[in-house]
Amino acid sequence: MDERVEFESSTGATLSGKIDFPEGTQRGFALFAHCFSCGKTMRMSSVISEKLSAEGIALLRFDFAGIGQSGGEFGCKLYWDNVLDLMKAGEFLTENYQAPKLMIGHSLGGAAVLSAAHLLPSVKAVATIGAPFEPKHVRHLFQDAEFSADGYADIHLGGRKFSISKQFLSDLEEEDSARRIGSLGKALMIFHSPIDELVEVDNARQIYKAARHPKSFVSLDTADHLVTKPADAEFIGHVLSAWGERYLDN
Repeated sequence: MDERVEFESSTGATLSGKIDFPEGTQRGFALFAHCFSCGKTMRMSSVISEKLSAEGIALLRFDFAGIGQSGGEFGCKLYWDNVLDLMKAGEFLTENYQAPKLMIGHSLGGAAVLSAAHLLPSVKAVATIGAPFEPKHVRHLFQDAEFSADGYADIHLGGRKFSISKQFLSDLEEEDSARRIGSLGKALMIFHSPIDELVEVDNARQIYKAARHPKSFVSLDTADHLVTKPADAEFIGHVLSAWGERYLDN
C-alpha cells in the first residue's frame, strides 16, 4: 500500500515523495533520506520499507530537489537545504498523518539525518547506512571539477550529469560533525560495511565515538556502498524493524 505525495521544500520547490503504509495496524512513521544523487526509488530503500511495513511502520521517502520527480535544481543550493527539506518532510507528516519517530539516512543522507533530527523533536531514533562522519567526505567526487566564473561546474555521477555549486562544497566544510553527533540526544544505529568502497568504515568508528548512548553498530559484512545485493538490504530492514519498534511508543 503506497501513496504518492508532494510538499514544498525549504526553497519553494515541489518535492515528490512516496509513503509506504503497512497493511495491518499502523504503529508509527519513519522518514528516509537517500544518498547523494540517488533518489527515492533505489532498491535498498524499497526493501527496507517492506520490512518496516511488516512491523506496522509507515515510511516516507522523497527525492531531494533536482533529483527524480522533484522540482528545483540539484547543486544550486546549500547542503543545509537538504537538512531543512528533511525537516519540511517531518512537518508534512506531522500536519497530514503522524509525527515521525524514526529517521533513516544512506550515505550523505545519513549525515543529513544526523543534523535534521535536532530539528524534529518527535524523532526518537536515528539510523545511518554507510554514512560519512563529515559531510565534506563527498568532496573527492568533485576533485576534477572545473568551476566557471559564476561558481558552477558540471559533474557526472552514475551516468548522469549534474551542475554543482562551489557554495555547496563550502557549506560541507563548515559542518561541526563531532558537536552535532554528540548532542544528538536520540538513539543511534550505525550500519556500515567494512569493505565500503566509497565511504571507509573508519567513518562509522568516528560517528560511534562522537555519539552518546544508546548507540549501536552493525557490520554489513560484504555489502557494497549502495547495498545492491537484496540479501544485504533485507538484513538491514530486519534489524531496523526490530530495533526501531521499541521507540515507537516513547
